[in-house]
Amino acid sequence: MARMLLSREKVYDPILRSIHAWNGFAIFLLLISAQVADWIELTPEASALWRFHVWAGYALIIGLVARLSWGLNGPLHARLGAMCHGREWWQALRTRQWFTEPEGFGHHPLASAAYIVFYLIVLAMALTGLALAAIEQGSGPLVTWLGHDVVMRDWFKTPHDVLEEFVLGFVVLHIAALILHEVSHGVPLAQAMVSGYQYRKEKNDQTHFVVDVGRGNGAG
Repeated sequence: MARMLLSREKVYDPILRSIHAWNGFAIFLLLISAQVADWIELTPEASALWRFHVWAGYALIIGLVARLSWGLNGPLHARLGAMCHGREWWQALRTRQWFTEPEGFGHHPLASAAYIVFYLIVLAMALTGLALAAIEQGSGPLVTWLGHDVVMRDWFKTPHDVLEEFVLGFVVLHIAALILHEVSHGVPLAQAMVSGYQYRKEKNDQTHFVVDVGRGNGAG
């Protein structure tokens, strides 16, 4: 039976993992509440769901602020600078090799570029969402400037809806990429934000784990 030698390292700290779970759950609630509210539009239940949607948006904004703060003050692999890999990005553009095997510990260089774009999109959605909360529900910090201003509604509604499709697409691609990497490269990835550990194929004799590829079980 094929055997693979893996090393592991504790990469993601508990605070980063908690923020990741918070933001992921908030995004899930935002996507679900928006889809269901659109489906049952013009009903009292839809109005209640849109109010819930706004509160889920506030939760996401709290999570984004927490991620930014921890990205400036947290440990090495939580830092925003650890997600910047200019040399690897340029190499990928030159060679058009996008699906490379993870090397070293921390965020995958090409995945980091996608994460940065994703955070910018989510930030734009948060800002347009705050504007829509003020216009449509007369609530939130922007109500003084935009409260019930229906003339401005389409200025924020259209980009908010378009960006929502990008977020939904990212979630699907993110899950698919995790599965594809695990199948193609045989290294556990999905569990990293639960356990905090990352695994990499060992390239020297100082091996920490032996994995039976056929069974997927590790021994310490």
